[in-house]
Amino acid sequence: MASSDAEASVVRPDASDLERAAEAALRPRRLDEFVGQHVVRDQLSLILDAAAGRGKAPDHVLLSGPPGLGKTTLAMIIAAELGTSLRVTSGPAIQHAGDLAAVLSSLEENEVLFLDEIHRLARPAEELLYVAMEDFRVDVVVGKGAGASAIPLSLPPFTVVGATTRAGLLPAPLRDRFGFTAHLDFYSAEELERVLSRSAGLLGVPLDAEAAGEIASRSRGTPRIANRLLRRVRDWAQVRGDGRLSLEAARAALEVYEVDPLGLDRLDRAVLTALCMRFGGGPVGLTTLAVAVGEEPETVETVAEPFLVREGLVGRTPRGRIAMPAAWEHLGLTAPAASGTLFT
Repeated sequence: MASSDAEASVVRPDASDLERAAEAALRPRRLDEFVGQHVVRDQLSLILDAAAGRGKAPDHVLLSGPPGLGKTTLAMIIAAELGTSLRVTSGPAIQHAGDLAAVLSSLEENEVLFLDEIHRLARPAEELLYVAMEDFRVDVVVGKGAGASAIPLSLPPFTVVGATTRAGLLPAPLRDRFGFTAHLDFYSAEELERVLSRSAGLLGVPLDAEAAGEIASRSRGTPRIANRLLRRVRDWAQVRGDGRLSLEAARAALEVYEVDPLGLDRLDRAVLTALCMRFGGGPVGLTTLAVAVGEEPETVETVAEPFLVREGLVGRTPRGRIAMPAAWEHLGLTAPAASGTLFT
């Protein structure tokens, strides 16, 4: 389990229920308001327009990608574009087939069912969902033991929108029942600047272009993080500044929240410092590295490591984690000659 420091980090891509409520006011409502993901947006537009022209529910949609990139927002937009309601639930909330049957049997025609973290559905619920998605029916079991019987219950046409951060965990039969699968990529700094400008307008705060660029460059390519940092800069400008989100305000606020120019937080820098200064660049095992930074191995592996590897700061080898040349450079240290050459 992640430590309190990791959970409190402003650059974690996950969001609490409280933060999701704050995000709701900033979500785009229509497809043409959605920034970034141009290929996915264009593909979805075709699917939705074609379905609307036929007057039928579109194919089931699977959205995959790291957290914070807009999967939930796209599900809401799909329902809005279709002019129908959205039913929201998640894989962890569906523990039994009966739970899913209750949700499915209450769906209205052409309604959108959003299943977040669909890879965490219980196996009996998965099997029920197969039939519901393909044949629009559920089999309700009546009675127990030898006297039990299954009564097929027809369902109106509906669209399942599944979201997952780990598409590889989805069983093939479930994956195959989605007519359209989209993978969301990280955003460019320019796209994040557009996200920030839009969000600042909705929040009613003046945001300088230089400040937007500074926040975007530290947001790890993730709109959720960008909007979170924007709110923290707004707080700083309100309490310690003149209310305007200037470049100076952005840098001062992000320094308070320990987000450096590359978007690294306290835990990220602790991992790099331990790798470079305590272990000479590695290789070092995950458990040893976690002990050195005072965190659980799971926290280092799931919270810090993905971004550090993606940015080319840390490498994963059969012998353990190593510091890449960029890590030494970021810390202002001189890398040994063999740094970053331990891959096999």
